[in-house]
Amino acid sequence: MRSPEEYERLRERVKGPEDLEKEMAQNELLAELKFTLETEPRVQEELRKELEKDLHEQGLENILETADMSPDAKSALEQGNFSVSLETNAQTGHEQMVLQPEGNISEKAVLRQSVSDTYTDGFISAMGGGSVA
Repeated sequence: MRSPEEYERLRERVKGPEDLEKEMAQNELLAELKFTLETEPRVQEELRKELEKDLHEQGLENILETADMSPDAKSALEQGNFSVSLETNAQTGHEQMVLQPEGNISEKAVLRQSVSDTYTDGFISAMGGGSVA
């Protein structure tokens, strides 16, 4: 028999129908955003310009998970030479925006989750959906 504390902990992990429905809707909108970024250069370019502006105004350390990257990668990001994509964060399992510097640079720069959510929410709002957070 399980202790009341363990039972409660396990019960918290179970999702109800409303939670599952909300999660499915969010996943659908995130999939649409990912597809749009891959297929519509105009959206990719608008998002890149907005991120470039924020990188200049707020600095790499306030936008990215880590500013610990090669000088070439930093330079490419600061000059706006990058593409934007959505990838699943290995630790959290949530979709997160990633910047891929252009050129012969294999590093990727992951946006802070809060920054990624802000941009994702903006896209979802434009599409007529709710919030990711």
